[in-house]
Amino acid sequence: MANISNFVKRIRDIMRNDAGINGDAQRIEQMSWMLFLKVYDTKEADWEFAEEDYKSIIPDNCKWSSWAHEEKAGDGMTGDTLLDFVNNTLFPTLKKLEVTPETPVKKAIVKTVFEDANNYMKDGVLLRQVLCVIDELDLGDYEESHAFGDIYESILKELQSAGSSGEFYTPRAVTEFMAERIAPKLGETVADFACGTGGFLTSWLKQLEDKTNSAEDVLKYSSSIYGIEKKPFPYTLCITNMLLHGIDVPRIYHDNSLQYDVLNYTDDDRFDVILMNLPYGGNEKSDIKSHFPSDLASSETADLFMSVIMYRLKKNGRAAVIIPDGFLFGTDNAKVAIKKKLLTEFNLHTVIRMPSSVFAPYTSITTNILFFNRPKEQGTADNPATKETWFYRLDMPEGYKHFSKTKPMKIEHFEEARIWWENRHEIEEDGFPKAKKYTNKELTDLGYNIDLCGYPHEEEEILAPKDLIARYEEKRASLNAEIDSVLADITRILGE
Repeated sequence: MANISNFVKRIRDIMRNDAGINGDAQRIEQMSWMLFLKVYDTKEADWEFAEEDYKSIIPDNCKWSSWAHEEKAGDGMTGDTLLDFVNNTLFPTLKKLEVTPETPVKKAIVKTVFEDANNYMKDGVLLRQVLCVIDELDLGDYEESHAFGDIYESILKELQSAGSSGEFYTPRAVTEFMAERIAPKLGETVADFACGTGGFLTSWLKQLEDKTNSAEDVLKYSSSIYGIEKKPFPYTLCITNMLLHGIDVPRIYHDNSLQYDVLNYTDDDRFDVILMNLPYGGNEKSDIKSHFPSDLASSETADLFMSVIMYRLKKNGRAAVIIPDGFLFGTDNAKVAIKKKLLTEFNLHTVIRMPSSVFAPYTSITTNILFFNRPKEQGTADNPATKETWFYRLDMPEGYKHFSKTKPMKIEHFEEARIWWENRHEIEEDGFPKAKKYTNKELTDLGYNIDLCGYPHEEEEILAPKDLIARYEEKRASLNAEIDSVLADITRILGE
């Protein structure tokens, strides 16, 4: 147990001496495939014990216990011999594993994990040292495995400061608050269609842990999650995360959620709960937009994911999603159509406005949490499902100017919002609304610009160039839409 506390530091110190590792992102990526094989090896030992006819998909010579494990110090492969094995036997073998539609998920994930994995290390002696540190973990021991789950969380947290990899990590304070408000029930299914490293799914599982009191409960617990991740690196981290949380058959798929026609989804494709941080800032090509009805076919990634969520949420289902400010204030045609659908067919009951630095240093774009559900009977224009929507502004905690790597957001920073949630009332501070209820008609009359209860006293934002361009493009699209609307009105009046 003593070695677990400085696990990450020991590996970082070794890898810093290897010429092949360039920065934190590559270090974590290198660590991820090795940790996966170590965790998978432990799981396979359990499966072999429980299933008399279990046969591994991994050839014997490529199993962690065959090549990475040392029976006694110094008896394992090292140096050029180890590098040659990893580069010319291990990786080619695992990348070419035979997988068919009949292959069980818990076996197929091995090939999927290694399809895009890389070995960056160039020093076989240093590689052996890293393997020895990882192999010290006794994941068969419940307490040590549980403790390592916390260490793994710290590894994922480092993604926030590892360049662009931070986009795959949502601060745990946020995922825990959202999962807590959603209030999971055993027997329900949850989905995240851009699951990154699996933060929302683990927060969901954490909420369910204390409710599993029987073998039947455990089965419901382990079959409750579903995730899709487009990029290979976070996919590997997510699979490992799920295995560490006792999910033997993780329904996590390496795929793109936007490449399927939303009108083709059936009840079998829908979920009780959807928890997500919507990818944003990207622009999708026309072939992706063709999978959506023309009025919802935005070029903005976050908008398209909102449509996917609405088409994949079950009746009586609940959703909590993170979305950037641009969605709230945007009045271009696609955003208006999406918000109109949301406020008509769904019940958008709560919007939590979050401070701008929640996702620092990855992005300084301000984000919001939308909480909504899909009623049993679909709302209509004459009888919209959303009757009223509460907006609540979560201010920076006292003593904080910005959140940062050394002063991250914590779950207790949501305490004020938790208290308000249970006893909703309007709040005004310095003449500006902090919490306020708006009717469906008021939101409609605003032209679906629902940028409400914002931050009136916030200092001028200094955005990174990428964020600044994204914000400018959103504002320009909204302004163009407003100009087009005015010109259309003038043309109609002149025509009359």
